[in-house]
Amino acid sequence: MRYTTLSTVLLIATLAGTSPLGGQRIKLGTLAPNGTSFHESLLGMRDALRSCPDGGLRMTVYPGGVLGSEAAHVQKMRIGQINAALLTAAGLGEIDPAVNALQLMPMVFRSLEEVDYVRSRIAPDLEARLRDRGFHVLFWGDAGWVRFFTTEPALRPDDFRRLRIYVAAGSADQIDLMRNAGYQPVPLELSDALTGLRTGIVDAVPTLPIHALAAQFFTTANHMLELNWVPLAGAMVIRTNVWDRMSRDSRDCLQTAAWNAGQEIQEQGRRENDEAVVAMQDKHGLIVHPVDSTLEEEWRRAASEYWSEVRGSLVPEDVFDRVMGLLEEFRATPASDKH
Repeated sequence: MRYTTLSTVLLIATLAGTSPLGGQRIKLGTLAPNGTSFHESLLGMRDALRSCPDGGLRMTVYPGGVLGSEAAHVQKMRIGQINAALLTAAGLGEIDPAVNALQLMPMVFRSLEEVDYVRSRIAPDLEARLRDRGFHVLFWGDAGWVRFFTTEPALRPDDFRRLRIYVAAGSADQIDLMRNAGYQPVPLELSDALTGLRTGIVDAVPTLPIHALAAQFFTTANHMLELNWVPLAGAMVIRTNVWDRMSRDSRDCLQTAAWNAGQEIQEQGRRENDEAVVAMQDKHGLIVHPVDSTLEEEWRRAASEYWSEVRGSLVPEDVFDRVMGLLEEFRATPASDKH
C-alpha cells in the first residue's frame, strides 16, 4: 500500500511538472550546441534556480537540437512535452511572425547598436503578442552577426545564385521568397547541415562564426564572406500556464536568473564570434573575404529588393514599417543623444 501510494504521488507530480521533493520542473530545449558558452550559461541558470523559493526550480536543458528543429520545439511546448525554450527569432516566428522583424529583414540593421535600439522599443508589443499565444518572454538578446560560409569563393549576390544554400527545414515562406529572387534554398535540419556540406547537398550555410567553428563547417565551407547579413536574435520563452502557476517569488527568481543568463549569452556571443573567426583563420585555414563599401552597397541594394517581399509575408506590414521608422529615428539622432 505504501509503495502504491508513493508511485501515485510520483506519477501525479511528474505529470504536473513538479517534484514531490519540492520545486517546479522546467524542461528547456535549445539548438545551442552542447559544450558551447551558450550551453554553459544555461547550465549556470539551471544551478541558480535550485536556490529559488518554494523548494527551488528544477530545470533540465536539452541542447544541440536533440529535440528537433525550432519548429519542433514550439510544437513540443504546445503539447506539453517541454515547457520552455531558447529560440532564435525565426523559431519564435512560428508562434507569431512579428518576431521575424528582429532577424529576417536582411541588411536592414547596420550595427548592433541599431539592433539594441529597435528591439528595446518593439519588445513590449512582441511580448504582448507572444503572451496572447500562450508564451511568456524571460529575456531577449542576440549573438552577433550571421555570416555566409561557402565551399567556394562567393562575393557578390549573383555568385550566391549558383550555390545551394542551407535553409532551416520548415521555413516555407522564406524558401519561396528565396526561389522567387533566383536563389537555390535547400531545407535541412540544422543537425544535417555539416553532412549536407560534405556530400554536396548544400554549398553555403549562413550562420554565426562561433557555430561554424563548433559544428566544424569550416572543414568543408572554408570561405567566409565578411558581410553582416542579419543578427541572430532570439529569446527564451516559457509557457504561460507554467509561469502563471508559480508563486510571485518563484517568478521573480526565474526572471532574474534568466535575465542574467541572457546578458551573458549576448555579451559572450558577440565577443566569441570575432574570436572564432581568428581561430578558424589561424588554425584551420579559413579564407575570409572582406567586404568594402562598394560591395556592401551592392548587397544592400539586392537586399532592399527583397524587403518588399518580406513585408507582409515573413513580417507583418505594421511591424515592418515600425522597424524602418525606428531605424530612421535612430540614424537621425545625434550620437551624443543615443541610448
